Amino acid sequence: MKIALFSDTHALHGRVTIPAADILIFAGDMTHCRTARDVADFNDFLGSLPHQHKIVVGGNHDYRLAREPEQSKKLLSNAIFLLDEFVVISGITIYGAPWQPIFNDRACGAFALPRGKALKAKWEMITPDVDILVTHAPPAGILDQDGPFAHGCSDLTAAVAALTPKYHVFGHIHSHHGMIKHGATTYINCNVQGENGALRSALLLDYGSGELLQE
Repeated sequence: MKIALFSDTHALHGRVTIPAADILIFAGDMTHCRTARDVADFNDFLGSLPHQHKIVVGGNHDYRLAREPEQSKKLLSNAIFLLDEFVVISGITIYGAPWQPIFNDRACGAFALPRGKALKAKWEMITPDVDILVTHAPPAGILDQDGPFAHGCSDLTAAVAALTPKYHVFGHIHSHHGMIKHGATTYINCNVQGENGALRSALLLDYGSGELLQE
């Protein structure tokens, strides 16, 4: 089973190289996403791709998804929009949750919640038999450093440690990219925003072996 992973296209999705795969997973920040046209444009892009299964999770720039989730599900007709829910594809349980800690005063705040009780309640909703957890935010201490600051969520770290999914996929922090394994879980930051405006390709994961076939 091959899975293509990417996030943080910020309206540049048409310029990102997407490898062929069985499943496509997008982990948030498709555009600045304030209008239905933004969502429809991303949906058209998804419809142009050959992947049989496509999963979308929102991010902190995806205001329309946050404000009108039911309408957004209809607009994202070429994908499955996961908002605190899961889907099973070929026996693989994929759960999506878009939440992240409030970032900073200048950041876009869709799906942003205060640290502590509010975020912990969202992570407690994750299905216990999850195989691939998709969030926009990173867990604390794992591929979450942006300059001198670490922006990951410690309650998410604890939830993943307890649930032990095979993979935890996220984006949000542009200064990190790639894969690292801690314990039973492999963590993947799949954002496509490189240095000086350069765009990375989507990652290609072999689900069975845990190897990245394209970086």
